[in-house]
Amino acid sequence: MKGRTNVPAITDLLRRLFEENRDPVNSEPMANYMKNHFPFLGIKKPLRSQLEKQFFQETGILKQPFSPELVRELWDKPEREYQYTALVYLEKMMNQLEKSDLPFMQQLITAKSWWDTVDAIAPKPAGTIAKKAPEVIPETIDRWSVHENLWLRRAAILFQLKYKQNTNEQVLYRYIEQNAASKEFFIQKAIGWALREYSKTNPDSVQRFIESAALAPLSVREGSKYLNKR
Repeated sequence: MKGRTNVPAITDLLRRLFEENRDPVNSEPMANYMKNHFPFLGIKKPLRSQLEKQFFQETGILKQPFSPELVRELWDKPEREYQYTALVYLEKMMNQLEKSDLPFMQQLITAKSWWDTVDAIAPKPAGTIAKKAPEVIPETIDRWSVHENLWLRRAAILFQLKYKQNTNEQVLYRYIEQNAASKEFFIQKAIGWALREYSKTNPDSVQRFIESAALAPLSVREGSKYLNKR
């Protein structure tokens, strides 16, 4: 059964580790980089990775069943470093994720949304679930691609980012076409990113698609980067 862990005790250990290493000098520029959407403790990634390693070792949570409650607890904390640790935990537990976890991924995508968390969830946990259970594409991700929430639309465009030769080209291009008229920077950028990544696997197909689709200049520019080097 998932989530049978002493979540308060586990998160308290991480809190103590983070608080001992809080750095006000770093916190302001880190928050500024994220457009001040979230406060930061000021713990940069190299140190945070060390603290996370200690946290995982001392708690042994990576040897326990996947705990959505732990992720939720970290997501609810104000400082952004806690969400980053939740993402690291998710990535380390991806082999345990199941179809039933996709609604939880949707909750995470739509809570405290910004590119830093969405771009980690979409191609990794969500993409892994969709690869294991492709029926979630018509059941759920199709709805993401036309959802009023721009971050779910971005996630739909990006969930196949790591699929390479396993990319469902029809799905990728359909989602892009559904969002091609969007004026949202994060949608236009996602379209370009997805096309650029897929062009490493199937450049001729991406070239034909870019030439035939009505895409924003930003999407074309980003999507053509590797094509222009051929």
